[in-house]
Amino acid sequence: IFLVVLSVMKFIKYPFWIFYRIWFYALVAGIIILMFPFLFISVLKPRWYPYFFKLARIWAKCILIGMGCYWRVERPEALVKGQSYVFVANHTSMTDIMLMLIAVKDHPFVFIGKKELVKIPIFGFFYKRTSILVDRSSAQSRKAVFIRAQKRIKEGASICIFPEGGVPEESVILDRFKAGASRLAINHKIPLVPMVFLDNKQRLSYTFFSGSPGKMRVQIFPAISTEHLSTDGTSELTSEVYDLISNALIADLKA
Repeated sequence: IFLVVLSVMKFIKYPFWIFYRIWFYALVAGIIILMFPFLFISVLKPRWYPYFFKLARIWAKCILIGMGCYWRVERPEALVKGQSYVFVANHTSMTDIMLMLIAVKDHPFVFIGKKELVKIPIFGFFYKRTSILVDRSSAQSRKAVFIRAQKRIKEGASICIFPEGGVPEESVILDRFKAGASRLAINHKIPLVPMVFLDNKQRLSYTFFSGSPGKMRVQIFPAISTEHLSTDGTSELTSEVYDLISNALIADLKA
């Protein structure tokens, strides 16, 4: 009888998971379509990017609210107005982009992300025009990222990178970090801000039959200064950031 009950419960969940995921895609596309005239105007000139960023935050909030999610952001200290930063976080969910946009309020940042996302209808149109794209299989492409990032930093923008370089397997709590984020922060002498998303894997992971409404907690760690660091300290900084995020995830699992 117990096995039969479990089977029925699992069967009931499948339609919900399918609806929940389709509803997510519909929200992503539908809200972009509704906001399209304003979004389109905001990407016409580079200096208008802060306006695009504000619109993107509205888009992100509408999606998460529409998904039945609510967020709580823990900020131990205020970020310096006008200062550029490198923001990094763990990557486990399709909602990571939205939550990052919500967590960072007053520092317009540019995502560094894989070029494959350009293929996503509607979303890809704006992603291509507002993000720094990288082909992870090309050393030349990875090198060009630093040049484009330097240009955006000089324009006053911050940078956001998911240092795992992709989404790990479902069973992996936190994958190894690539050194790009640390190297970028050190080379440009700008602070690096680690943050951890504690619930995103439960909200909407990359496993198709998964997801649910609920809380989304963000813990933002104090900014790490890179003024005193040279490129020799890249590995040490990468390990420090990894340990901060890994320890927070493990502590939350044990809580």
